[in-house]
Amino acid sequence: MGRTLVILGVTMAALGLLLEYGPRLPLRLGRLPGDFSFHWGSVHIYVPLATCIVLSLVATLVLWLLGRR
Repeated sequence: MGRTLVILGVTMAALGLLLEYGPRLPLRLGRLPGDFSFHWGSVHIYVPLATCIVLSLVATLVLWLLGRR
């Protein structure tokens, strides 16, 4: 239980820092070169393909590191 609370606390702190300082980072999630945006009149479709791949790789790395005990 204690380890889970520590992991959740660190995760929440990291998300808070990302929200606070995210616009200043050189890597703009949601605006990467592989993210597609289509406009047809009043219809707007956004496909964040590159952002999803980057977040998946980061999540996989973090979970792999946490599971290596």
